[in-house]
Formats: sequence, C-alpha cells, structure tokens
Amino acid sequence: MKKNIVLCGFMGSGKSTVGRLLAEKMGRKLIDIDYYIVKKEKMSIPQIFEKYGEEYFRACETQACKELSQLSGCIISTGGGTLLREENVIEMKSNGVVFLLDVNADVVLSRLANDKTRPLLQREDKETAVKTLMQQRSPLYNRAADHIVNAELPPWQVCNKIMEIYSSNC
Repeated sequence: MKKNIVLCGFMGSGKSTVGRLLAEKMGRKLIDIDYYIVKKEKMSIPQIFEKYGEEYFRACETQACKELSQLSGCIISTGGGTLLREENVIEMKSNGVVFLLDVNADVVLSRLANDKTRPLLQREDKETAVKTLMQQRSPLYNRAADHIVNAELPPWQVCNKIMEIYSSNC
C-alpha cells in the first residue's frame, strides 16, 4: 500500500499548484480537501463560513480527513487550517507522509494580493492578519510535518524535492 503524500502549509504556500504537479509527474490522484468539502456540501467555502460558521467548516475538514486517510497512493492538499487540529494530523499521518510547504509572510501577501476567495483575509489589514495567523499556525504546521520544504522556490523545484524525499523514505 502506497502512502499518501499530504501537503500542508499556510494559504498561498503553493499546496494546490505543487499538488497538481506531483499528481501529474507521479501519475497519482490529487484530492484537494477544500474542493472535496465544497463538492460534498454543495456550496463554496465562503458560503459555508457565512451560513454555518468556521467551527462547522472545521468539522467538515475533520470528517474529510477521516475519509481521505482511508485512501492510498494519493496526493492530498490540505486547507490552510486543516492540520491545526491534532485529530486531523493523526488521521493524515495514519496513511500519509506530511510535507510542510514553508513560506514567509511577504511571499504569502504577494501571492494573495488580489485573492478575494479566502474568508479569513477579507479585511482591510491583510498584512496583520497574515502575520498573526502565521505566528499562531507555524508551530502547529512544524509539529505536524514529517518533512519541511522551502516553498519559496519555483513549484517544479518544490515538487522535485518532495518526490526525492518521498522516494528515499517510503
């Protein structure tokens, strides 16, 4: 049974982009947890947040982790907050290798400058929001990660690094 490759990191770290590249290069199925939830709930993430609140969305993430950890040989791209819950980390690690795509706040702000789809960034002072969230989340990402990869590199280099680590460890 092939272990899943689980990508985690802050929003804008490149999880979706790197996930697509990995799936293509490795001939594996890519599952984006956010998209998985959107499909299941039949509404967008901003709509879920607006209608039910963040806690409901986080419960959807936990359910998705339980379901997806049963699969094998997939690339799983987690949402920025997915691995903040210890139970989600345990689920993802039960059949996966967790890679943290590490970036700094300036990279995130530049990548998400025109993004209107992220509920947690719909505010005037994005910079403060990003820096505060990163400060809160970084220790949890680091604890969840089996491997940390510099995601400030071009996506193809990040992809190659993950494949190299994965092939030598799994």
